[in-house]
Amino acid sequence: MSWLPFFVAITALAFVAQAAAITLIYFQFKRTSERVERIASDIEVRVVPILVRAQILIEDAQPRITSVMADAAEITYLARSQAQKIDRVFTELLDRLRLQLAHVDQILTGALETVEDAGKTVRRTVLGPVQSATAVIRGIQTGLEFFRSRRRQRGDGRQTPDQPDENLFI
Repeated sequence: MSWLPFFVAITALAFVAQAAAITLIYFQFKRTSERVERIASDIEVRVVPILVRAQILIEDAQPRITSVMADAAEITYLARSQAQKIDRVFTELLDRLRLQLAHVDQILTGALETVEDAGKTVRRTVLGPVQSATAVIRGIQTGLEFFRSRRRQRGDGRQTPDQPDENLFI
């Protein structure tokens, strides 16, 4: 008995089974491919208008965005320039204020020195003679009291114990 026809038959059956399996795979792949194509076309139908709208919006907004960016750059430039101007103005203002304060300080110092000199002059011219006049008046008073006390001593002939010799000193 020869095994060759048996193996040929088994090989033929395997070949037919493989062909059937490949055919089934082919038809299954064809159905899956059709489904994928339908889904892709459905997605394309839904997505294409959205993409077109997005592209229109981007094209419409691009000049506006460019304009906004240019305006923002210009605003930044103007703000920087204004800040620099304000800095210059405040610096100049502070310098002027320092100069004015120094000038006011000089004026007040001069005025105070003048007032002090005037006070010294008033003291010298007014208080000096007043003190001299006061000294002269005290001298006269002391002299008069001395003469009065001498008259009393001559008239009584004795010295009063309640009057000390303090009146004699000037």
